[in-house]
Amino acid sequence: MTSSVLWTPASAAFKNSGLARFAAENGFDPRDYETLHRWSIGEKGAFWRAVWDFAAIIGEPGAVAFRADPSAPMTGSAFFPDASLNLAENLLRGDDDALAIVETDETGHFRSYSRGELRAMVARTAHGLKAAGVGRGDRVGGVLPNRIEALAALLATLSVGAVWSSCSPDFGVAAILDRLGQIGPKVLFATPRYWYAGRNHAIEGRLAEIVAGIPELTTLVICGDQAAVSFPPGISCVGFEAFGREGDLAFERVPFSHPAYILYTSGTTGAPKAIVHSAGGVLLQHVKEHLLHGDVRPGDVMSWYTNTAWMMYHWLISGLACNAVVVLYDGAPILKTAGGLDPSPLWRVAEKAGVTHFGTSPKYLATLADENYAPGARHDLSALRSLLSAGAPVSPGQFDWVYENVKRDMIFASISGGTEIIGCFLLGSPLHPVRRGHLTVKGLGLAVAVMDDRNAPVIATQGDLVCTEPFPSMPLTFWGEGGDERYHATYFGARREIWTHGDVAEMTVHGSAIVHGRSDTTLKPGGVRIGIAEIYAACEKFPEIEDCLVFGAPISGDEEILLCLKLKEGNTLTAELARRIRKHIREQASPRHVPHRIHAVSAIPYTLNGKRVEGAARTVIEGKAVKNLGSLANPEVLDEYRHLVRSQAA
Repeated sequence: MTSSVLWTPASAAFKNSGLARFAAENGFDPRDYETLHRWSIGEKGAFWRAVWDFAAIIGEPGAVAFRADPSAPMTGSAFFPDASLNLAENLLRGDDDALAIVETDETGHFRSYSRGELRAMVARTAHGLKAAGVGRGDRVGGVLPNRIEALAALLATLSVGAVWSSCSPDFGVAAILDRLGQIGPKVLFATPRYWYAGRNHAIEGRLAEIVAGIPELTTLVICGDQAAVSFPPGISCVGFEAFGREGDLAFERVPFSHPAYILYTSGTTGAPKAIVHSAGGVLLQHVKEHLLHGDVRPGDVMSWYTNTAWMMYHWLISGLACNAVVVLYDGAPILKTAGGLDPSPLWRVAEKAGVTHFGTSPKYLATLADENYAPGARHDLSALRSLLSAGAPVSPGQFDWVYENVKRDMIFASISGGTEIIGCFLLGSPLHPVRRGHLTVKGLGLAVAVMDDRNAPVIATQGDLVCTEPFPSMPLTFWGEGGDERYHATYFGARREIWTHGDVAEMTVHGSAIVHGRSDTTLKPGGVRIGIAEIYAACEKFPEIEDCLVFGAPISGDEEILLCLKLKEGNTLTAELARRIRKHIREQASPRHVPHRIHAVSAIPYTLNGKRVEGAARTVIEGKAVKNLGSLANPEVLDEYRHLVRSQAA
């Protein structure tokens, strides 16, 4: 894998960036990141207290920033055990007249909200929650699109010390009840209709089933057309505009480790895990990533294409704590028109709002490339300083495409972490070169390493991505009975008191990293472990391929690699195409990566959060049942995989 440098920081960054100023203020040379990183994990209390001060966190930190537990160094240690704060109070800081939110959607709607306007909306909603009996530790749910009402409900929930959890309205009834049904919210904010891809989607009937499936629910707050919803017996039902009253905004300060959010894993191998995150851990992790790694400055404009259920939504809105403006986009990122696909919506918003930090995914970038859509040539992106991508590994070729077609003078940061830590283990830096195909640095405060089967840290060799020291945004627990045990078994079962993340990765000699894919999708043909990211990257080079899925299937005590292709209209899987694909994979990856079977399929299975589901395909190939079809966006496509025949493969 080449390590060619595609971008280098200007000399001014070593004085003016947030990371440089933080390093200098704490006695470190901004050009010596390795020493700064060692300090951040070796002197945890000093580092995280320095982050608290640098971000000007509102609250009382207490006298102790870190308390170690020698018997359980990761799971027993505590950060800021005597602190008191409120996450919403920190997100709602700033002058009344300062811009806070840009709300926009696929129809061209574009509205700005000041911090004063946002605070007033949150205050009214918080009074409604208090009147509904919601207080510290109670759960509040949302089934809402990415608009201002969802953000106001979230912030109001946090302001009274309650716990927020949300699902996207495109989730099915089973998927929502698998999530919100676990935690028993007292109040639910929901919409009966939402707009997506040029069409109005009515979900009134679905909403009634959801309400009936949550016995703890006492109040339903309707965001949108209230007349479209029948009032369930025993439930107080009120429109969002009528919920609450005008008044002052008060903040219930809670301990650092008080629950703030409950997020969910994809759940394709069982019921989704309800991961409980702390108010203090979320806040410190996010301001560290935004201010230091992202170089977010007051007045910057941040966007990320996300729904309200994905962790990136929660990550994005924490930009408010850095006095940045947050863009809320509702709708499809690419529209279908009579003339074909229109990839412009997000870029028109970026141009109009002056976005400085644009968040996306490898799949979206691949679609832009397929459509020959060069945002930099079509839009004024002069404000853009950082393009970020998450959700899957970014291929080396996509790095090239970004710098050729979006903008040359900017940081491109492939970032990797997850719902489990509500942040990033590996991410970008304003002080490091961007290397083709690499994630730039290990996050400050995170003792990230790659370990082999001996539990030894390795460089330039694939292994398990781990973290060997505690950090503030570790989950508090999994919600529900036996939550602590399930949490420990999931992340500490493989290595005692060492977080094993579930990714196959490789640390490089440059201090950067390469993520090869999830451990549970790793292939082992002939007993040798290989990642699937290289196969996906090779397939991106073929214009005939619209999408693909790679997974392993057992055969005679070994494993064979299956490559399933969704071909673009007008293309067929011929022996010649299969030969060219195998040849390219052999040359670009290795002979071991070459698929034994190539099948043409009509669709690729995805989770509700837009991730490929290799494990589900393998499960049905083996003749087994997928445990939680409600976590899939298109579960019906698995029937096709169940009937794939080896003799019919190319």
